[in-house]
Formats: sequence, C-alpha cells, structure tokens
Amino acid sequence: MLGTYYYHEIIRKTIISFGTLFNAIEIKHKEQDGTTFSEMNVPLSYGPAQKFLARLEQQANLNKPVQITLPRMSFEMNTIAYDPTRKAGVTQTFKTSDGTNLKKVYMPVPYNIGFELSIFTKLNDDALQIVEQILPYFQPSFTLTVDLVSSIGEKRDIPVILDNISFQDDYEGDFSTRRALIYTINFTAKTYLFGPIADTTDGLIKKVQADIYGSTDTKTAKREMRYTATPVPPDAGPGDDFGFSENWMDLGDAKTYSPTRQEDI
Repeated sequence: MLGTYYYHEIIRKTIISFGTLFNAIEIKHKEQDGTTFSEMNVPLSYGPAQKFLARLEQQANLNKPVQITLPRMSFEMNTIAYDPTRKAGVTQTFKTSDGTNLKKVYMPVPYNIGFELSIFTKLNDDALQIVEQILPYFQPSFTLTVDLVSSIGEKRDIPVILDNISFQDDYEGDFSTRRALIYTINFTAKTYLFGPIADTTDGLIKKVQADIYGSTDTKTAKREMRYTATPVPPDAGPGDDFGFSENWMDLGDAKTYSPTRQEDI
C-alpha cells in the first residue's frame, strides 16, 4: 500500500481556504466628526509571527532603514493531529464516479489542522477594528466548503473552530523603538485526508431482478411474477444520461433462482 503515489492537495487546499477568510479585511481612520480620511485593506501573508516581528526594524544599510507597514496580518499552520472522535471503519470503502469510470475509495481519515492568525498594528483601534470583523463569524465555528478531491467531485464542509485569542503589547525600549500590538487567534480546521483512488468495476449494477411470491413462506409458495430492470443503453456508465427498461414476467412455478449459477433450479 505504501509507495503508491497520489497527491490530492488536501492540506494545501485547506490552508488556502483558511487564508481566504481574512483576505478582504479593511480598516478606516476617522476624524472626530466621523468623516473618514483614510482607509486600507489589511495585507495578509503566510508565515510565522516571529518572522514579521524580526522585520519590524530591518535595515538594508546604515543610512536607509526599511520597515514593514503596519497594520498587517500573517497566518501559519502550526499543528496537525489525528482526530479519533470522527473515526470511521478502517477498511470501509465507498464507490463514487468521476463522470466516466467507477472509483473505489477508502473512507477518509479525520485530521485536525491548527492555524495561528497574528494581527500586527501600531494603534489599538486598528487592532480592535480587525478583531471585531473576525470574531462574530465564529460561534465558535465557521464552515468552509472545500473541494477535497477534485477528480471525484468530493466536496466536504470543513468546520473552522476558534479556540482562543491572546493579546500582547510588544513595546519596550526608548521612544525610538517602534511599537507593535499583537493579537493572536488560534483556530482548528476539522478536515479529512483521502488515500489513493482506484478504478473498479465491482459493484456496478447493470441488472435488477426480483421474484415475487404469493406467500412469505418461500419454501412452499410458488413464484407469481418476476420483475427485471436494465439500463438503456446497456453499456451506460455512472456519469451517462440513461433510462431503464422494465419487464414483468408471469411464472407460477415452484422453482427458485440461484444467484451463483444464475439460473432457475
């Protein structure tokens, strides 16, 4: 089993979907009379908070200090752990279709992915504007619909749970030191990981047959009728547009149908 190459990009898709939640947040600065004199979208990047803290006072050379602009946000995946509370049968499989062929898929494995969202600002009001645009949507979770496995159209609702929020005022040193207010919000995304997907013809039903008896005692009762249904056209696939051909046959005999021999005995 190990060594079979496959890559559904599920973790990558989960990271991207999480990031899109926060890529349209903006802040506004207002005068005392309430008129807006500036507004901006808050930049969002993927990376650890320590990276951005270190860049707050970078210098390209001794005469030209280069600093990153505040406010801004960053996020990163910091944990990934198996979730036994959502476990399904280990060997359980289900069948699906890619529109042409029937596919056999093992039940997905539940994993929790932890994210940390960091908010950096100079002004406390900027931080409060950002936080207040985030928190009301999590009660305590917000559900994302993610196309986990595109080849079979497997879309699932992924709850993103807000775990906790913390605050830090990173202001030390003299008046030349740049102030940084940092809000850190931790989330957990409850996603699923899929294994390899194989083509299969097992379980593709091409014919339905049912014998109807006049009594529940099939040992003594005679068969009255037989109902059969087949797809039209007969070679229709799972993703095709097809109908059914139905047939009723009068029997009235004492025979039974053997599925193994595929004949009346």
